[in-house]
Amino acid sequence: MTDVTPSNAPGQHYPPGQHPDLPPPPGTVGFVGWLKTNLFSSIPNSILTILALYLLYSAIPPIFFWAFIDADFEGASRTDCASAGACWALIDVRFNQFLYGFYPPDELWRVYATALVLILAVLPVLFDNIPFRKLLFINTALLPITGFFLLSGTGSGQDALLQTVETPQWGGLLLTMVIGVTGIVASLPIGVALALGRRSNMPIVRAMCVTFIEFVRGVPLITILFMSSVMVPLFLPEGVNFDKLLRCLIGVSLFSAAYMAEVIRGGLQAIPKGQYEAAAAMGLGFWKMMYFIILPQALRIVIPGIVNTFIGLFKDTSLVLIIGLFDLLGIAKTVVTDANWIGLIHESYAFVAVIYWVFCFGMSRYSIWLEAKLHTGHKR
Repeated sequence: MTDVTPSNAPGQHYPPGQHPDLPPPPGTVGFVGWLKTNLFSSIPNSILTILALYLLYSAIPPIFFWAFIDADFEGASRTDCASAGACWALIDVRFNQFLYGFYPPDELWRVYATALVLILAVLPVLFDNIPFRKLLFINTALLPITGFFLLSGTGSGQDALLQTVETPQWGGLLLTMVIGVTGIVASLPIGVALALGRRSNMPIVRAMCVTFIEFVRGVPLITILFMSSVMVPLFLPEGVNFDKLLRCLIGVSLFSAAYMAEVIRGGLQAIPKGQYEAAAAMGLGFWKMMYFIILPQALRIVIPGIVNTFIGLFKDTSLVLIIGLFDLLGIAKTVVTDANWIGLIHESYAFVAVIYWVFCFGMSRYSIWLEAKLHTGHKR
């Protein structure tokens, strides 16, 4: 007699590996399954989900109406904004000041040229398969010199190729980018050198690196900025002085380098001892071992920490206002003191917040992309 018992009948037995596939239980897949798993997996999670939805419902519609529906986008002063919404006319009128500070309008082409040079310098670092990559690396190496002469000029005489623009005229997003990019570019190699020095077998080198790292990490950035702006000129010989922005750049770079050194040291300590032994067995010296074997692995491990330090540095550029440099946030505070726009702090700060978010979110996404690109299949 033939067995006609259904394949899913209770008590049915099958040889190993021949059991038919059964559909998943209802409510565990699809949109409903995602909701149950992520938002309503338990009573406490369900309560928190409902509370979060209520808060979003209470906050998002008023903000949306204030920012878009009831907002005014045109006008020459605050009196032209008659509605109860945001007065984005402020951003429209002072847009150039938010971006460039007090940089002369006739010389803004130099800012655009510097931005183009920066983009060309970053391309070979971000992407491998681009044409003329080796030639672009030359531009990357010359970026500090090229950018400095483009923005500051070569002299004030009639024969000068580029008229001098004093650094107090720099401001807004331009100054934020100058401080942020300089700090990022300078702090990484200095941080690598400090991390290697802290792990060195030479007592004097190790002691110097440890002292520098612990001292700098033990004081706030405001202290470093005050020292560079107020105290350093007191110790210079008479008649010798450095530009305030240059002193600020040095202080920010060294401050960030101390934190970067600890991030990279964590990556160096995560490398198994066998990697060092294998490199030594191949006859590689210390510098070749670090350059070809150890540092590439250590830097790949600490990519999130490195980018986190970069993001923190970019946001900390707002502290330069205390030494008289008007970065993006400083310009936002200055704009709302104008009698025509006084009191519009919400619009000014909201615009600045969006700019900071765009740059920080971009760095974060690039970090995720770089981690996936350098993934070697040994991820834990």
